[in-house]
Amino acid sequence: MGLLDEAGKIAGAFAAVEAAEKVDPGAGFLTKGVAAVAGFEGAGKLEEMVEKKDEPTQDAAADTQATDDTAPQA
Repeated sequence: MGLLDEAGKIAGAFAAVEAAEKVDPGAGFLTKGVAAVAGFEGAGKLEEMVEKKDEPTQDAAADTQATDDTAPQA
C-alpha cells in the first residue's frame, strides 16, 4: 500500500465524518468515530474493486500486444 492509497482512505473517513455532521449536527463522538471507520474501510473496499476492474483490461491489452508481436511480417 502506498501513501496515495492511505490518503484516499483518510479522505473517505473525513468525508464520512462530515456527512454525519451534516445529517446530525449534534452527532456525538461515538457517531463520528463509527462514521470515520466506515468511511476508511469503504474507501479501501472501493479502491480494491476499482483495481480488480483494471486488471482484466491490462491483461487484455497485454494479450493484444502479444498477438500483434507474433503476427507474421509481410
